[in-house]
Amino acid sequence: MKSAFKFVVASAAVLNMGVALAQSGETVRIAHIDPFSGPFGNVGQNQLKSWQFVADRASGKNAAGVKYEIVGFDNKGSPQESLNSLKAAIDQGFRYVTQGNGSGAAMAIMDAVSKHNARNPGKEVMYLNYAAVDPALTNERCDYWHFRLDADTTMKMEGLTTFMKDQPDVKKVYLLNQNYSHGQQVARYFKEGIATKRPDVKVVGEDLHPIGQVKDFAPYVAKIKQSGADTIVTGNWGADLTLFVKALNDAGLKIPMYTYYAGVTGTPTALAGGGDSSVYVIAYGHANHTGELGAIIADYKKKFNDDFYTFATYNGINLMSAAIAKAKSTDPVKVAAAMEGLTIKSFAGEVQMRKTDHQLQQSMFVTKWQKVDKKNPYNVENTGWTFAAVKQMDPYVSSTPTSCQMKRPA
Repeated sequence: MKSAFKFVVASAAVLNMGVALAQSGETVRIAHIDPFSGPFGNVGQNQLKSWQFVADRASGKNAAGVKYEIVGFDNKGSPQESLNSLKAAIDQGFRYVTQGNGSGAAMAIMDAVSKHNARNPGKEVMYLNYAAVDPALTNERCDYWHFRLDADTTMKMEGLTTFMKDQPDVKKVYLLNQNYSHGQQVARYFKEGIATKRPDVKVVGEDLHPIGQVKDFAPYVAKIKQSGADTIVTGNWGADLTLFVKALNDAGLKIPMYTYYAGVTGTPTALAGGGDSSVYVIAYGHANHTGELGAIIADYKKKFNDDFYTFATYNGINLMSAAIAKAKSTDPVKVAAAMEGLTIKSFAGEVQMRKTDHQLQQSMFVTKWQKVDKKNPYNVENTGWTFAAVKQMDPYVSSTPTSCQMKRPA
């Protein structure tokens, strides 16, 4: 017992020393660049609140002893506006940026950050991508200053098709997706993945529609009905998924739907409007976590009467804190080097920021839409419904190889 006590005391002393060396008390300012207006504004506003909520909760109570400040910059969902927002943030002294909604915006930010850092030694900026899932960002277009907290499209589809191969009722699939990189890739990787795992499954129809522009999805629903599909697969998010669900409800079409983002603002309310339906989500978390994340979800609901669903904010702040503590500095140059290969404990086991491509390796979950019960009590959007975990997959299941040839600064 004495030996154990001495170990605890020694560990505490080392931790306190680390905090002192890790710029304890400094404020780390992060520019959050996303759409806060337009068709996806409700999603962006929720996610800004999520970043700020987790940051405030962790300020001064983290491995590095630092405080966090998150400031929003509205990019209106546009790559060009993202560049304007990035410039404004850098001009205001921000050296950390985060963004997630839209891989086109992500590409623009990543390229601009890389060029800025090459031209401005001593003023480097680090980019935390929490939701833009284009595989290219951690493959052929990978960049040292970019770190992805979400699982990319290939990882999610690997997990989803692994689950779907064991669903005997899946025979005829209709693909409906937004016509940009993410939607195109969802369709592509589904076809590749299911062909390997369940070659008997047929794709009986496929549509790519303009992103954020379709107001009436009834014509698409009519095509799905006519195709004889027994399953829908969609990577749609935000208003494009909410309006699609409403059109399905209006048509009385109830067939299983496999999604990436059915838990995002507005869509759960639309799902509840249609009553009982078989809707699945592939994601790295879910609404009914317990422990620290469960407490965050509950407290967020109490404060905002809104749902906390962007769990990457939790991993992002914890990874930042651990990297700052390891680097003993808030300088992005040192923090980026410390974050490579870093492993931390998360809400679903350990997660690791893979050094080769800066893609976070993490567990994946398949959840199913159902009525709230004792085991799954979280009331999504106050509908009386929730997303209950039906399968958890260890990180290796959905981990995919990378073609990244990382060029590190000298």
